[in-house]
Parts: sequence; C-alpha cells; structure tokens
Amino acid sequence: MSIMNLLDQMLQSGQGALQNAGNRANATAGGNPLGALLTGAGGGALAAGTIGVLMGSKKARKMGGTALKYGGLAALGLVAYKAFSTWQQNSASAPQVSQPRTVDRVPALEAEFHGKAVLRAIIAAAKADGHIDDRERQLIDQSIAQLTSDQELQAWVDQELRKPMDPAEVATSATTPEIAAEMYLASLLMVDEENFMERAYLDELARQMNLDPSFKMELEHQARQAQL
Repeated sequence: MSIMNLLDQMLQSGQGALQNAGNRANATAGGNPLGALLTGAGGGALAAGTIGVLMGSKKARKMGGTALKYGGLAALGLVAYKAFSTWQQNSASAPQVSQPRTVDRVPALEAEFHGKAVLRAIIAAAKADGHIDDRERQLIDQSIAQLTSDQELQAWVDQELRKPMDPAEVATSATTPEIAAEMYLASLLMVDEENFMERAYLDELARQMNLDPSFKMELEHQARQAQL
C-alpha cells in the first residue's frame, strides 16, 4: 500500500471517532480527546483508525472533515498552495514561484514522497506533549495493521513512533518549501497551541525547516480560514 492511500484511509476511518471523542473528552481523561478515545479502545475506537488515536485535538477533528471534502491528503496541498499564493502577493521577500508543487499538484511518485514527510510530521507532533506511551503505541501499531498488510510500511510507522522527539530530525524530510509547508500544516493540526511544550515544538520545527516567519503566519492564517 502507498503512503498516500494509507493517509487517506487514516483520515477517512478516523473521522467519526474524532467527532465522538470530542464529546467524551470533556468527561474523561482530563479533557484529553486522545485519552478519551483510548478509554474505549479495543472496540469501536480501535477499529475507527489510527488517525483517531494520533489526532486528538479539536483542530484535528475539523481537519478530518476538510480532508474528506477535498480527498484526504490533498486538503493540506490546497491550503499550502493558497498560503503560497497569498504570501507571494503580499510579501516582497517571498520567492516568486508561478506554480508551487504542492502534494495535490505533483505526479504520484512525488506525491508519495510528500506523503511520507507529512506522515512523519503527524507522528512526531502527536508526541510533542510526551503523551504517547508504550500502550498507546501498540494501539497505533494494531490500527495500522488493520489498514495495511504492508509489513515494511508497518515497520516504518513503528520506527517513527519509537524515535525520541527531535524536530531537527523531522525537518530533514522538508526537502522543498512545499513539503515544509505541508508538514507544518499537518503539525499545526496536531498540537494544542495553548500547551507550552506543543507550541514550543511547533515553533522549533518551523525554525529547523527555515520557514520564513511571514510565511509561517500565512500558513496559520490559511489553516484558520479553512477551519482545519
């Protein structure tokens, strides 16, 4: 299975769980939707998909709906493209690229490369608050196994889950400005910006990826506009 297909399945299979988790989160797990989802794991919650475990924030629940509307990972590409276009219009320091090569506008093989970088960013950002423990990692591994029989892909996801959180290492996947933008958007969806550790991780990731501060602000603005 391709990374693109896996990401799309994760987004689609997790949408309902994310919506339900938000309702349960206020009453369980100290208001943490991830904790609330795990409380029901082993039944419908686990079957709902990895995205329901990884993406526990209110922003992620909104992203689930947006991603389905635009076709999974293509949602990130669309928002990144719009951010590039607006930034170019409003900032003299922005590079003038006529057609940014976002994930929704590149050939399949190149899109796979984008997808792998985005999935790495999603997994890393999910660990930003130090919350994913061994039990939760096992649940994610089981959920991935439900979505794909590709053992190499399963092993790669497990390896990413086991890695210590290191924004500098994650940033090495941002080999183009477009991939950096998509990775930042995906990470933005994952974190609680009011949480000091998560906000600090997000800012450091942006720094390591050399995101221009004005472009970073535009990405955040477009994410809000799209209700990601």
